[in-house]
Amino acid sequence: MEYLPNIVFALALIAGIGFFARNVKKLSRNIKLGKDVDVSDNRPQRWRNMARIALGQTKMVVRPVAGLLHIIVYVGFIIINIEVLEIILDGLLGTHRLFAPLGTAYNFLIGSFEVLALLVIVAVILFWIRRNIIRLQRFIKPEMKGWPKTDGNMILYIELVLMTLFLTMNAADFQLQQLGAEHYVKAGAFPVSQFIVPLLEGLSESSLILVERTAWWLHIIGILAFLNYLYYSKHLHILLAFPNTFYGKTRPQGQFNNLESVTNEVKLMMNPDADPFAAPAEETSTEPEKFGASDVMDLNWVQLLNAYTCTECGRCTSECPANQTGKKLSPRKIMMDTRDRLEEVGKNMDANKGEFVPDGKQLLGDYISHEEIWACTTCNACVQACPVSIDPLSIIVEMRRYLVMEQSAAPMELNNMMSNIENNGAPWPYNQMDRLNWVNE
Repeated sequence: MEYLPNIVFALALIAGIGFFARNVKKLSRNIKLGKDVDVSDNRPQRWRNMARIALGQTKMVVRPVAGLLHIIVYVGFIIINIEVLEIILDGLLGTHRLFAPLGTAYNFLIGSFEVLALLVIVAVILFWIRRNIIRLQRFIKPEMKGWPKTDGNMILYIELVLMTLFLTMNAADFQLQQLGAEHYVKAGAFPVSQFIVPLLEGLSESSLILVERTAWWLHIIGILAFLNYLYYSKHLHILLAFPNTFYGKTRPQGQFNNLESVTNEVKLMMNPDADPFAAPAEETSTEPEKFGASDVMDLNWVQLLNAYTCTECGRCTSECPANQTGKKLSPRKIMMDTRDRLEEVGKNMDANKGEFVPDGKQLLGDYISHEEIWACTTCNACVQACPVSIDPLSIIVEMRRYLVMEQSAAPMELNNMMSNIENNGAPWPYNQMDRLNWVNE
């Protein structure tokens, strides 16, 4: 019975990490459904982007209030969880405050953790107020109804509970240290939790141990549960922001990629040595590549990584001129819809032994309407605003390509323009010979 808590802890740890690894494998598979794309260029710049944007949070502080609160939660949550290493070792070895022999350094660490925990609690409360009482406009858009709103609040509640459990655990531990309880060595500084101690006065030593142990177990089980909740939550960006900023676009903003098949055709037409009467190449049995994208499998894997990284913060939508003028387009919804469709495809494959069985649905039409993608002005405001280098515009452009080149379904204005370019060499409906007639008017 002496080792029962250690065994239970080890089983909980194995189960939590095992389920997380299973979800990571599923996540990796879904992202790899996208087409391959070469992102091996300009690696020094990519490392700088990751350090500056993901680690340094430089794009978060463009909006100072939200940026400062986010940095507090981000730094606090990451640094406080350094203590998780001690908790895991204590749980496996049956020790208590294993790192206590570090002395002054340990006191400084525990004291810092407590101050950060308090700051996280304050930041989380302010975030909740902004979402639910002030109701900032970007948090009450149509795409944020239902699960997205619940998910955003759920994350705040979880962080609040975890930080409260951490401080409660320390307060009970501090009181037990003062009482000289067995195994509770005097170690650590408790600048915040010492103010919780009066709430525990009058409790017996056994009751204090029960409070401390309960908070300890709930804290570590809560962390393991939160780790596995990430896959189902927008908070997945905690893990994916780093690779996403690394693989983000390094080309100039607004520069589109050219389709290789079209480029090859143009090169052939522009080649003076090419024989226009040469026999066409032998037909192959391979199906010609689709122009643009109508479903998630037509996008590249970086775009699918973008979808999973989306924080649903709404900065892109709040900066979008089309959305500001009442159009249906919301860049955030584009990313959320892409992720939802990708999850649907993944579940289809899970149910069919790893093979995708056509379900009669696709991203374009069933999730994202034509009206949305044609409302985009391609101004890059959404790309510039994103704090983790997500590129909604690239997905919009790929779907436009599909409509134009596969479905001939461009708006009338665009079709007229393209016909004029083909016939007159200019977007205007005037013959080249009449182009300068306005001079004489």
